[in-house]
Amino acid sequence: MITVLESINLSAQYLKQKGIESPRTNAELLLANILGCKRLDLYISFERPLSEDEVQKYREHIKRRSSFEPLQYIIGKVEFYGLELKVSPSVLIPRPETELLVENIFKQFPKEQKLIILDVGSGSGNIAIALGVNLPRSKVISTEISHEALQVAKENSERHNVSGRIKFVKQDIIKNDLNNFPIFDVVVSNPPYVSTENYATLQREIKEFEPRMAVTDNTDGYTFFKAIAEKVRNKLKEGGKLFYEIAEGQSEKVAEIMTKNYFNNIRIIKDYQNIDRIIFGEKK
Repeated sequence: MITVLESINLSAQYLKQKGIESPRTNAELLLANILGCKRLDLYISFERPLSEDEVQKYREHIKRRSSFEPLQYIIGKVEFYGLELKVSPSVLIPRPETELLVENIFKQFPKEQKLIILDVGSGSGNIAIALGVNLPRSKVISTEISHEALQVAKENSERHNVSGRIKFVKQDIIKNDLNNFPIFDVVVSNPPYVSTENYATLQREIKEFEPRMAVTDNTDGYTFFKAIAEKVRNKLKEGGKLFYEIAEGQSEKVAEIMTKNYFNNIRIIKDYQNIDRIIFGEKK
């Protein structure tokens, strides 16, 4: 029978041949998921033989990954800001860069403050749930156009016991107004900000598997920044703050959009690669 170490070595070699980045890490994470253990636990189980059922499941997972299906969809989960979240092809996979978005909100407001927050674009619920868990006296309304994504987000909120303080709403921010919404202290969004031109250059994992409408606005990448800034300016209290995640090269244009919509004290935060990634400002 094949051992843990042998199966990892063979799988890593196969993934490398298929052009998968970080093949060894992928091979280990996929096997750890099948065995129900942490990746590091594999290192003390190298000589453990795999059962026929485990080998079969592992082969299926490796085959899917070799076709560039994202690892997170294969194992069905991802960690975001210390929270394990369910993910499916209905939702964008949360990225480490987006953790900076919620982190900068936490830096602006004390944990004890009671806030009413609008999150535009629920996806997996990662932003709304991270806010709900870490700002226990606050309430969040999170909007999303996709019914399937809303189901994933609701399930994740229940898993982390914050469903009572997060309201998920099916809403198209481009087509619909916010007349029936309350006045907010904070608005946050990681919108579809990839332009049509840049979308063509993205990794296969993104183009072939992640929901296109969560990645690109099918135009110049600024559609949602404009719509959100225009529609929330009358729904933010004076001094309320608007936070966006942005793509490389967008900070100047997005700052201009925010300024035109009566936001000032605009700040830009760089990510781990020293790229402008977060922008936020206050309503005048």
